[in-house]
Amino acid sequence: MGTRSRVVVIGTSWGGLAALRVVLQVVGPDFAWPILVVQHRAPGKRDHLTALVQEMTPLNVVEAADKMMIKPRTVYLAPANYHLLVERDFSLSLSIDEKVNYSRPAIDVLFETAAEAYRSALIAVLLTGASNDGTNGLRVVQAFGGLTIAQSPQTAEVALMPQSAIEAGVVDFVFDLEEIGEYLTHVAKNVGGLIL
Repeated sequence: MGTRSRVVVIGTSWGGLAALRVVLQVVGPDFAWPILVVQHRAPGKRDHLTALVQEMTPLNVVEAADKMMIKPRTVYLAPANYHLLVERDFSLSLSIDEKVNYSRPAIDVLFETAAEAYRSALIAVLLTGASNDGTNGLRVVQAFGGLTIAQSPQTAEVALMPQSAIEAGVVDFVFDLEEIGEYLTHVAKNVGGLIL
């Protein structure tokens, strides 16, 4: 059985790699909370995403695998062509179920399953992208008492994804990219990690 700690989930699509770089560089090497990331990826194409993200941060970066336990100071990336889910025992699982919002991995799938597992211990972040993936996921995160953040559409390479969530009324905070990293760092330092 895993331990219920605080955790961050991030969803992004078009322009996401550059946005992710800013957030990860701001949170820095002392950020202890696990970070789970869905970046929309093309199936069957070697994109070297893990290596690219590892260059952005001193945190450990891994491609998520089935039954992997979630650990601190680690960034987990959803593999291409698999949905990434969080189980009730705080382990990861992968699924080849149908695409959601034309995507697999889908942001909604990660956000919704993480919300059910982590409840109020979850912070969900939606970045740049060209779909409405993530909007329903943020709605579920809020319903379970988690915190929701969207990138300011004005600073997004493609505004549609964060704009969709904001217009749906499921975003607690709207921040520029640097502010997202600063906020996460501030909350982590002042709230702590484990949930008893």
